[in-house]
Amino acid sequence: MDTEIVYTRTVKNITLSAEEDLIQRARLRAAKEKRTLNAAFRDWLQRYAGAETGPEEYAQLMKRLGHVRSGRKFSRDEMNER
Repeated sequence: MDTEIVYTRTVKNITLSAEEDLIQRARLRAAKEKRTLNAAFRDWLQRYAGAETGPEEYAQLMKRLGHVRSGRKFSRDEMNER
């Protein structure tokens, strides 16, 4: 797969340190998601830095949580309780 990344802003390279096993597991997960570890890290960094959640990120979250079931329907009052 030949992909080209086009940056619209200035980017900086950084060096991170982690255990070899952790890096290997992260690379395997990224590969299963059909993306690079670098792309996964940029996504994580954006979320960590507090970027606003957009509709695409919301859709991804709902897809990841699609298996979650509450076991029953909640009333409007129950859903609005704090």
